Amino acid sequence: MQKPTLIIMAAGMGSRYGGLKQMDPVGPNGELILDYSIYDALQAGFGKVVFVIKQSIEADFKEKIGKKIENYCDLAYVLQDISQVPSGFQVPQNRVKPWGTGHAVLACKPVVDSSLAVINADDFYGRQSFRVLHNFLATAQDQQGVYNYAMVGFKIENTLTEHGHVARGVCEVDPEGNLLHIKERTHIEKSKNGAKFTDDEGDTWTEIPAGSFVSLNTWGFTVSIFEELESLFPIFLQNAQNLEKSEFFLPDVVGDLLKAGRARVKVLPTEERWVGVTYQADKPVVEQYIAGHIRAGLYPEKLWA
Repeated sequence: MQKPTLIIMAAGMGSRYGGLKQMDPVGPNGELILDYSIYDALQAGFGKVVFVIKQSIEADFKEKIGKKIENYCDLAYVLQDISQVPSGFQVPQNRVKPWGTGHAVLACKPVVDSSLAVINADDFYGRQSFRVLHNFLATAQDQQGVYNYAMVGFKIENTLTEHGHVARGVCEVDPEGNLLHIKERTHIEKSKNGAKFTDDEGDTWTEIPAGSFVSLNTWGFTVSIFEELESLFPIFLQNAQNLEKSEFFLPDVVGDLLKAGRARVKVLPTEERWVGVTYQADKPVVEQYIAGHIRAGLYPEKLWA
């Protein structure tokens, strides 16, 4: 059976971080967060890695990352660019950011022909996340017109930073572990009771109960997702209120498919703690976390030696 593919979204701008966080080393020998994600994924049984990047970092990316892992797995690069829109649509002159996570995955359609997992380049997910994703994808099949997808579910309190706000897909899950609803919240902060979010720049806040599942864009899909992204992206462009800033979010696509009864999404729970480099002040925390895993024997000191 064909091994699943891992798509790594690495085309973000890093505006809150102040630079290309996906290229900033956190390991003792210059390893990046995504090095550890790839290592864990290959250990779990994934067979191919696809990087979604922007053209301006392509050469550096291949030199610093691609050369290290090209002997360990099949490898492909996909360039995400704001000019990649369907015919009949115009890109706003002031648009700078990529079109979002849904667009990033759609760009991979020409190079992926197996079940697939999707992650961010700048988030550390932990080994268990890749194991449960691989085990699901190894047997996942769409049935009777309903897509069979999965999402690794992190507890909200395990995914926050001390240094500002984060974006998370906040989930509602039924007793059988199926995703009922997901909503992307782009401004979540720690609160006295756990976590809170705002949709109006801080005028009002809503608490998120401890133990709530959130998405860190850690998805498992069959190849059917490409057809859906291809059909929904033009609808997004047509209906977006602000094409200079609006993004085609992957969780919103999944939410629409759930609402229409066209997909079933199994939430794969994990107790893993997220660490990532949303802000510069997060970097020492990630470095210490990685160092602890090396001391515990979970990773070799020289990851690709």
